[in-house]
Formats: sequence, C-alpha cells, structure tokens
Amino acid sequence: MLMIGIAGLELATHERAWLVAPGVSGVLLFGRNFSSREQVTALIETIRDVAGDNFLIAVDQEGGPVQRFREGFTRLPPLARIGQAYDHDPQNAIRLAEEHAWIMASEMRAIGVDFSFAPVVDLARGNAAIGLRAFHADPAVAAELGQAYIRGMHLGGMAAVLKHFPGHGSVAADTHKAQAIDPRPLDEIRRDDLRPFAECIEARVEAVMMAHVVYPAIDEQPAGYSQRWIGQILRDELGFSGAVISDDISMAAAGVAGSVAGRVQGHLDAGCDLVLACFPEVVAEAIDAVKGRAAPGTARLALLRGAIGSTWEGLVDNPQRDRFIARITALHKENPA
Repeated sequence: MLMIGIAGLELATHERAWLVAPGVSGVLLFGRNFSSREQVTALIETIRDVAGDNFLIAVDQEGGPVQRFREGFTRLPPLARIGQAYDHDPQNAIRLAEEHAWIMASEMRAIGVDFSFAPVVDLARGNAAIGLRAFHADPAVAAELGQAYIRGMHLGGMAAVLKHFPGHGSVAADTHKAQAIDPRPLDEIRRDDLRPFAECIEARVEAVMMAHVVYPAIDEQPAGYSQRWIGQILRDELGFSGAVISDDISMAAAGVAGSVAGRVQGHLDAGCDLVLACFPEVVAEAIDAVKGRAAPGTARLALLRGAIGSTWEGLVDNPQRDRFIARITALHKENPA
C-alpha cells in the first residue's frame, strides 16, 4: 500500500518501526541512502531482517541524470543516447536497450534490490523533468525501445515499471515544482503519448507509475487521482492487470489533494495499489492515513519481487557483463551527456 523513504545510510530506530507498520509494503532508496556498494548492500540486508523477505526494495536506477547508486556500479548512459543510436541503426539500438536493461537489473538484483522504476516511456518532447530520461520523440520508436528494455529487465530477473502514465513528455511543466496541465483531446494523447504504454503493456509489464499531470479533456484530477485514467483507460481499455503506482506524494503537482492523508487516500481511492511517500518528513502521516484500510492489489505487488539473482561475485565473473558494459558505455563517448 505504501512505499516509503528513509533518511540516511542506516536505519534509525523509528524507521524500523515504520517498516513493520500496517500498510507499509516497501522502501524506495535514494542517493542519500548510498555511500558505497558494501554499505547499501548491508542496509538492504538490515531492511530485510526487520521487514521480512517479501518486503519490496526499489530504486530509481534509470541511468544518465537519474542513477542513485553510482560508485561501484556501471555508469549507465541516459536512455536518450539509445534513441539517438536508433536513428542511425535501429537493430543495434534495440540490442543496446536490452543490454542496458540487463546490466542495470542484474547489478541491482545482485545486491538485493527488487526493482528499479524503469523504463521511462514518456516522449522526448521538451519536458524539463524528462529530458534525457526518454528514449525518443517518436511514439513508435519509444514503444519499440521500451519493449526491448523490458525484455532485458526480465532477463536480469527484474520486474518492469512503465512511467509516467499516460505520458509526461508533451507538457512543459515539471510536476516536481508546479502543476502541469496537458489540454490535448484524448484522441491525440492516444495517438502519441499512450502508444508506448499500450505496446509495452503487451510485453507483459508488471507495473505502471502514474503521472501527476492534469489532462482536463479527460478528467480535472491529475492522472494518479483519476478513476477514469486508472480504471477505465489503463485497466479496461488497455487491459493492464499489473500494479498501479503513484508518483511521489510530496511533489508539488500532487498538492491538489491537500494534506498528506488526502494525497494518500486520493491515490488509493482512484485505484493505485502502491503510493510513494519518498520523504521521511511525510511518512508518519502517510502511515496514519492507511490505518484500518484494506490493502489493495496484494497479489499484484507480489509480482514486483525480484527473481533469484546472481551474487555480485558471480555477476562480475560473467563475461557477458563485460561485453555489454563495453557496448553501452561507448554511448557516453559517442554522444557525450
């Protein structure tokens, strides 16, 4: 029901209590929780000791500007570099997307992270918050590379999470900082931004993260608070049966629902299975907001647990990893970030 954030490199006493509170299903780790591979591996083991093996542990390890764990891990190029490669050699780019995903997933699984919130399948159409995080401006290309990325994640033992439904790339505002409004009609959104989501859902993706964007031609509420977007379009029209996840409730655009409790309950009432409370300052109030509430989508959340992965030592000894790293890190030199 809730995925929460913790403050630092080790669990504080009150955070241990949060992990076992009713309604808390997982932790999302950030750069503030990382100093080295050894440290974060120990932190993950401690979280599991407190909360149990079924507790979800996630991270944003997209590559490029959004890679929380850096030192000791492969420096992943942003997805936009794969899209640029597609313009010159589509088949090579599809292979690069699979390899990028496999490296990311394999490294995260080797330290005990269940999943990364990836891939971004928003369109690269100028949004400041998306930028290099998106594959391409063309919906067909974004869809094809997104499907390849999902295949690579699955081969690495990791569930995939599409974001940010129904598409954040074609609106200018950054929802971290302000409300974002996309006035286009549904037919135009279906033709463009929805296409990568629809085609990637066919690749058996396990979860979708909602955007905090308002699409007033469809619903006056941001998509994550909208029963129409979640129930009618995502579930009924697109046939998605996996987990629906909110974006962070502390973002400015989530504020239309008022208090922390209002934001949590608004997302759950709209049909979200998992609500992100990423900042420790809001976690206690978020936990209070779900007391006594029946957990939605428990079986769907179970699909987000990572498959049994290699140890770090076993991964390092895998020659496939070396080949893949050489190919994807070459993108930094060919298309400097």
